[in-house]
Amino acid sequence: MFVCMTAAVELAGENEIKAIIGMEKWQEVALVAQIGSQYQLPILLLATTPATLPLAPQRWPSLVQMAGNYSHQITSIADIVKYYNWRKVIAVYEDDGYAGTSVMLDLLAQALQENGAEIEYHLAFPPVASMNDPTKIVLEELTKVFSMQSRMFIVLQSSLPLAVHLFREARNSGLIGRDTAWIITDSISSLLDSVNSTVISSMEGVLGIKTHYSETSREFKFFYYQFWKEFRTAYPEEWNSQPGIHALQAFDAITAITIAIEHLGAETGSSTKLLETILPSKFDGLSSKISFQGGELQCNPVFRVINVVGKGYKELDFWSAENHFFERLGDETGRRVVTWPGDTNEVPKGWTLPTNATPLRIGVPGKASFEKSVRVDKDNNSNRTEYSGYSIDVFLEVVRIIEENYALPYEFVAFYGNYDELVNCTFDAVVGDVTILANRSKHVDFTQPYAKSGLSMIVPYKSKESQKARLFTKPFNMQLWLATGGVLLYTTFFVWFMEHNVNPNFGGTWKNQLSASLRFIFSSVFFAHKERILSNYTHIVVVVWLFVVFILTQSYTANLTSMLTVPLLKPKIEDIGWLKANDKQVGCDGESFVKVYLTDVLGFEAKNNRNVSSQYYYPDLLNNGTIAAAFLELPFEKVFLDEYCRTFTHTNFTLRFGGLGFVFPKGSPLVADVSKAILILSENGVLQQLEGKWFSPPLDCALSNTNTDVESLSIQVFWVLYLFSVATSLTCFLLFFIRLLKSYRAQESKIGNGGILGEKLV
Repeated sequence: MFVCMTAAVELAGENEIKAIIGMEKWQEVALVAQIGSQYQLPILLLATTPATLPLAPQRWPSLVQMAGNYSHQITSIADIVKYYNWRKVIAVYEDDGYAGTSVMLDLLAQALQENGAEIEYHLAFPPVASMNDPTKIVLEELTKVFSMQSRMFIVLQSSLPLAVHLFREARNSGLIGRDTAWIITDSISSLLDSVNSTVISSMEGVLGIKTHYSETSREFKFFYYQFWKEFRTAYPEEWNSQPGIHALQAFDAITAITIAIEHLGAETGSSTKLLETILPSKFDGLSSKISFQGGELQCNPVFRVINVVGKGYKELDFWSAENHFFERLGDETGRRVVTWPGDTNEVPKGWTLPTNATPLRIGVPGKASFEKSVRVDKDNNSNRTEYSGYSIDVFLEVVRIIEENYALPYEFVAFYGNYDELVNCTFDAVVGDVTILANRSKHVDFTQPYAKSGLSMIVPYKSKESQKARLFTKPFNMQLWLATGGVLLYTTFFVWFMEHNVNPNFGGTWKNQLSASLRFIFSSVFFAHKERILSNYTHIVVVVWLFVVFILTQSYTANLTSMLTVPLLKPKIEDIGWLKANDKQVGCDGESFVKVYLTDVLGFEAKNNRNVSSQYYYPDLLNNGTIAAAFLELPFEKVFLDEYCRTFTHTNFTLRFGGLGFVFPKGSPLVADVSKAILILSENGVLQQLEGKWFSPPLDCALSNTNTDVESLSIQVFWVLYLFSVATSLTCFLLFFIRLLKSYRAQESKIGNGGILGEKLV
């Protein structure tokens, strides 16, 4: 630092010096800018500032910033953290003792918070020049990380020498490996082209933010050729001669000074005029578009998101303040596949359990209303507590899946209080029949639901014995009865028409003909018809009709039998409006959210909500009328009805909620792994097996549950049969009529008597 200040004073004191270009560290800037202001020399700064400096023009009027500030880089890093759903990070930086570091940390904390993440730990290192043994100091600081949960590192600010030590020791200690993630800023990524392969290999899998600049312009190609030629001449042993962002910024600074000098001409002796001429400069530079406002570079930078792989790095995507990521970051195809630490393409969790972690304290409802979900049994003699139930078994299966990847020590702790208190208590997790609700999600994180949840109204059965008197009409609905009657009369007409002229059984007066035809058709329903039919066409019609009758009688008998077999029961109460209007008491689990929900949402008066602490109290309270209905959560409604299926039933009133889930503190990284394990259990059928284990109904109830209300048969069942009968009758009628007409014409031609047809029709 002293050397930098001395050099600045010496340069400023020389009359031939018109401007100073350089300074890549902010602590150097403050000193040199002060000296430049004293001697009125333009200072063209190449260092990236921590943030916009509103008082810089007044404090250092000669300062011209050729690079932007860190705010855009920090926003891009926060976007990467959000994209991969990392919730906690460790900020790594070289603490230079200046305010710039704290400003960058504040910006990072704010950007992460906006994206739902936070800084768990600050891993700060002193300037590498002040370290007696950098390797030892870096390793000591990295060892502290093992007591932290996060394994997502953001190297916010570091010199190249410190970065070399940092990544070498991090890889050796296992902090660059599977389930870890590292992001570096432009301060390191811009130097990757100039480091050797050993350093690059220690950084494999790291993501970086690198300032983007065009490499296709004619000006860049010309500069690149000149730079390459000069660099190879001066440093023939160096293998990489690619110009970095600092070389481009330095060239742009020289270009700005050159343009200003050319503009001033003979007046270049005044440093003040030179500065005044530089500040309005506007041109397309090699690093970006160059224009200044208040001494600051005005540009919206575009960053390249890179991935260190092998002996170099590859480009994943671009980022800008306007568009954020241009494409899908780390796509699964082509060159944009991300190689993470540990040589894997699987996105790391970015966290792990600390090596000295104590078992997770998992809260469990100490007294659940339904013991099949959670049951806590304490043995006072051995002072041991046993935990069982559907929710407990699901959690044990989740742990089994998680422990295929890492250990998850835990211990259950019984909690005796209501569910809202349990959810808001300071446990590492909550396992039990906890319903996912919107107001609870404000304070905690829920996993993927492992069971459906809702609210159902349970009431006693009411007998429908009074309906038995007209039960004989129920096998067919009204449409089918009308259709059957219509087809019967339709068939009667055709039988009469084809038989009454040739068959004495259907002859005589109109009354005799009508009664004979109806008697024949109605008796055929019971297959008791005795009249003989003569016409072949009538035989066909009657055969089809008898087939229809056979199908109808069999269907009627079967449906009536089913109706007589099923108990004639219906819910005693079906509408919650009736409960409220008649000021009836209802029962619920007062420790859950249901009691408050009945009052605040469904509109029941608080005095009518009775707390029922156990499932065994509901039957007596419902049977003796103490409560008119019970409001139970799913799946406990199923548990209750499976046991009392012949006495109680649910109504059509059912509400759905978010399901039953496990609870974790906000931001817990375990939520994603537990949710993934629940999905696996759902897909492989384990959840269904556990539900069958705990919620299977008794055999008699299982059989009764299959007997639902028998519905009346409708015309949709028999319309094809009726259509066949109608079509057959109509076809036979037309054939009979055509034959009759031919017979009439034949006789007319012989006798010439036109009254024969009229006589026959009569």
